[in-house]
Amino acid sequence: MSNESPLIMSLRTAVDAAPSDVPLRLHLAELLLGVGLAEAAVAQAAVALQHAPGDEAARELMMRAMGLPRQATEMRAVGPPQQAGEMRTTGLPQQATVPTAPAPAEAPSPAGGFDWRSAEDEIRDVVPPRFVSSAPPGPPQPPAAVPPPGTTPEALPVDGGGDPGDAVAWEAEAPALRLADVGGMYEVKERLEAAFLAPMRNPELRKLYGKSLRGGLLLYGPPGCGKTFIARAVAGELGARFLSVSVNDVLDMWIGNSERNMHEVFETARRMAPCVVFLDELDALGAKRSRTATSGMRNTVNQLLTELDGVDGANEGVFVLAATNVPWHVDIALRRPGRLDRTLLVLPPDAAARETILRYHLRDRPIESVDVGKLVKVTEDFSGADLAHVCESAAETALLDSARTGTVRMINMKDLLAAAKAVRPSTEPWFATARNVAMFANDGGSYDDLLAYLKKKRRL
Repeated sequence: MSNESPLIMSLRTAVDAAPSDVPLRLHLAELLLGVGLAEAAVAQAAVALQHAPGDEAARELMMRAMGLPRQATEMRAVGPPQQAGEMRTTGLPQQATVPTAPAPAEAPSPAGGFDWRSAEDEIRDVVPPRFVSSAPPGPPQPPAAVPPPGTTPEALPVDGGGDPGDAVAWEAEAPALRLADVGGMYEVKERLEAAFLAPMRNPELRKLYGKSLRGGLLLYGPPGCGKTFIARAVAGELGARFLSVSVNDVLDMWIGNSERNMHEVFETARRMAPCVVFLDELDALGAKRSRTATSGMRNTVNQLLTELDGVDGANEGVFVLAATNVPWHVDIALRRPGRLDRTLLVLPPDAAARETILRYHLRDRPIESVDVGKLVKVTEDFSGADLAHVCESAAETALLDSARTGTVRMINMKDLLAAAKAVRPSTEPWFATARNVAMFANDGGSYDDLLAYLKKKRRL
């Protein structure tokens, strides 16, 4: 690219900073064509068509760059280039994909018809695909709809101790998530439907069988596997508000304030019914009272038990979901019938879920020729958090390489496989502990589903 002027170099950097700016990209393509770099001009026009499939100026420019007859349509005016930095980008932008070839009958050219399929074949080597597949595609999976757990506003207590008469304000969100937005994890969805959602969706059957609108479900399993994400999806499935509560939201240094905070949480949920109260890290909020050193913590657990019971059906329309990594540390009174009496094991994401998570974390990164199916196979037993870390590590490798060489390059399969090999599944320590509990402390069959999974994976 010795023919590139400082202006073209600056435009390349500006286009990388604003990949969806079609006029700017076409301006760069015109300059490249003007200095004889027809192949580079074709690549820029192809990306422009990916962002604006019907842009006549982009089509006309691509035809000229490929030496085909000029279309009658005149090019539209192209805006001035933006201010650019010093680094020159020789890699393609992150959204560079081959434009979809429309049928000749749908996009006739005044010059007698343009064969877009042939044009696609000619530029296939210029614009590499983002994803490749080493196996036939499976059934379509719903894409991840929202950012990973922790990015959505949670319950916000307005409390700083002080006068016990002060009110505590809580904000409850209305999740747009549904269970269809959770990739894979079909067994978890079926259990949720049978044990929790079906009775809530059928009020006539509920009345016939005398089923109350009170409910409690405890989600447990390794950390980072999406328990909070699933809880939000359940709230969205019920069309209910979602109020998330952690130990930091409730505990207070002043005597009596922790109990008052717990009461305010449930009072807020009752006013907003139908509402899902999500108790995150239940082992901290509802630890076994026999192992609690302070009377204040025991009183907080007692208050939680009282709120779960309600008085005269006060909890009608309030659904309680809780999550914990260590259910064996939760007070047994919280798990008796009528409270959190149903449990659901949330395991590491299955193959379909891993594919959805990987595509989500790679969607806005500059990648090329990534075989997601191969990545899914080498990341068995990885949690959702582990998969996010793999993508982050691969991005760091490509970034460091670009900084050292002064040339921006794409994230490729080699980066991702190296990152996956360096990451040890964070679920292994949890299964080592859970194995002992399931084998020697499975009173009443509480952990039968965990035992079945361990036998299936030959971990016993």
